[in-house]
Amino acid sequence: MAAFRIRTLALDGVVTFEVGCTVQTFAPGLDAQPAGFELLVCGERPGVVRTADGLGLVVDHGLAALADADLIVVPARYPHDRPPGDAVVDALRAARSSGATVASICLGAFVLAYAGLLDDRPATTHWAYSGQLAGLFPRVRVRERELYIDDGDIVTSAGLAAGLDMCLHLVRRELGAAAAARIASWNVVAPHRDGGQAQFIPQTVPSVPDGTLAPLLEWALGHLHEPLPVTRLARHARVSERTLARQFRAQLGVSATQWILSQRVARARELLETGDASLDRIARLTGFPNAEALRKHVRRHTAVTPSTYRRAFRERHR
Repeated sequence: MAAFRIRTLALDGVVTFEVGCTVQTFAPGLDAQPAGFELLVCGERPGVVRTADGLGLVVDHGLAALADADLIVVPARYPHDRPPGDAVVDALRAARSSGATVASICLGAFVLAYAGLLDDRPATTHWAYSGQLAGLFPRVRVRERELYIDDGDIVTSAGLAAGLDMCLHLVRRELGAAAAARIASWNVVAPHRDGGQAQFIPQTVPSVPDGTLAPLLEWALGHLHEPLPVTRLARHARVSERTLARQFRAQLGVSATQWILSQRVARARELLETGDASLDRIARLTGFPNAEALRKHVRRHTAVTPSTYRRAFRERHR
């Protein structure tokens, strides 16, 4: 299988952390990184790129490297509302026209918007700048509450760490849930964060969680094959159901029931990708009452049946 060619476009003023998100996710040769990715970090031209963090980033490739890309990721840069050069705009438009997926992290969405790639498309950026993005580019359908938005050939993420969520999603899209889970485990992050960036937007009256959900979530992941009603979760956490509901909303932005369901589907996708177990067995292993319930929820999350998902994944990765 030919390598999936990924290019990180580091423009002057780039945010080093966001370049790091792509390297930690896609760079070949690092621990836990799956085979099949070719990552190049590019600048407007080869040489030293000035970063927003006061560092000098040496890049060996210029805009010409975008021409054969399968995926281009554009991190934030400062000042973010300065139009990129014509050469950058032309290279991004040409790559998109040639079939590349183009993605942005945080304020990198402004670069895509200046290139006209977000016109009439849903997109997100850091919550603090979503109003400015909408004001400067009224044709962009800005959604400030999302961690990332996958619109097929255009993918955008919210600020900073949401870029890692997006990169893991892109791994999941290309190589499957198991590969994304391995990378997430190595980087000590969740393979999928539920809820959007609304949970991080400052409120007029702050909502202070009564405690962290991490121990409960870890326990629940080990018991997905068992019934996990809210009453059982609250009893294990030694809190009332009302308190538990408040903690889930404050920390994850979803209900406990929604989170459990998403984890059951994620586990089912891994089992579909990595084995030949029957749908009845996968349903039992993931806590669904029967194969029909498994079909219903996998289809709702992936838009295809479990059998189609398994077949398509294997054909794609032969």
